[in-house]
Amino acid sequence: MKDRPHDDAMAEIYRSDPALAAAVLNDILQDGDQGALLITLRQMAKAFGGVSKVAENAHLNSTHIYRALSAKGNPEIRSLTAILKAMGLRLAVQPIQTQAVHV
Repeated sequence: MKDRPHDDAMAEIYRSDPALAAAVLNDILQDGDQGALLITLRQMAKAFGGVSKVAENAHLNSTHIYRALSAKGNPEIRSLTAILKAMGLRLAVQPIQTQAVHV
């Protein structure tokens, strides 16, 4: 059996289980780890047909997406929203669940 690169394996997992992909992204966003977010988005772009296909569906230039999702990337909210939409996902804001304080 031949070893596959980690990114290829993760792309296959995300392609076969979009709910898992969304859960992973939500966990990363909760932790606030931008590096992990960019890595996961690159893996997901591969899962959704590659950066060129995602760029086409997001109506963005593929060079822009490569830069935004690079290790030093810092995507703008509109780019991130377009990339996620091209993957059938969206950003959402939810209240933080806290325990009720008893007085």
